Amino acid sequence: MAVYKRTYRGYSGTATPAWSRFLVLFRYSRQNLFRSKLLATLLNLCFIFPILCLLAIYANDHLSALGLVGQFKFKIDGHFFLFFLSFQSSLAFILTAFIGPGLVSPDLANGALTLYLCRPITRNEYLAGKMSVLAIVLSWVTWIPGLILFFVQASLSGWDWMLKNFWIATGLVLGSWIWILSIALLALALSAWVKWRIAAGALLLGVLFMGAGFAQAINRVLQTQQGYLIDISKLTNIIWQDLFHDSAERAMPAGEAWLGILLFAGLCYYLLMKKIRANEVVR
Repeated sequence: MAVYKRTYRGYSGTATPAWSRFLVLFRYSRQNLFRSKLLATLLNLCFIFPILCLLAIYANDHLSALGLVGQFKFKIDGHFFLFFLSFQSSLAFILTAFIGPGLVSPDLANGALTLYLCRPITRNEYLAGKMSVLAIVLSWVTWIPGLILFFVQASLSGWDWMLKNFWIATGLVLGSWIWILSIALLALALSAWVKWRIAAGALLLGVLFMGAGFAQAINRVLQTQQGYLIDISKLTNIIWQDLFHDSAERAMPAGEAWLGILLFAGLCYYLLMKKIRANEVVR
């Protein structure tokens, strides 16, 4: 409208709370998430193994009624949930390879960061809004079904079992979030630097498998175990073994694995902050 008419009035309604502004990015990123039928199918396939585990827990508790206790009954303990978390985390990584590269690269390729950051939203809030999409989707296939299995087993075995094995639930939540945050930061960092969705997804798979290969090569040549510090999946597995009280031999102490994970996450965050800027100097 024309300025001289003086009919313009500023917005006088309630403002969005500052702490929740990053959820705007989450809401719009989520809308475009499952337009791909392939991705929706892949997400549905991720629930098959939890359903099988649920049926196994129920059948395992009722084998005594069938007279098959000594033949097929198995123990529901930390080893069971460690295997569950390992299997589901592999599927979570595949989901990340599909979802992660498409969250940041379009904004960088089209110069949209200036439009985001000229509004009352910081770089960390932008990152939180994008990461929350991955975090929620990956939670659906990792610790949330894991806790459902835990409480189903607790309801069948009694609350004494739950109190005695509550460390399993803690391990499920903490172990899942370690993996979710690690691969989410890695996916967003690669997406920010590559800016091409397909290449970023392929590079994400390459970093995981090439990191494991280089770690093995370093260990063989130098006769050491410190090469695993560049293998993110191995570091996470060592932490999981500690969380689930697994007695298997570990490649390195859990403290060193924690340090490696923190350094890896810090590097990914640094790379992201180098790219998530309101302006870019081109030389």
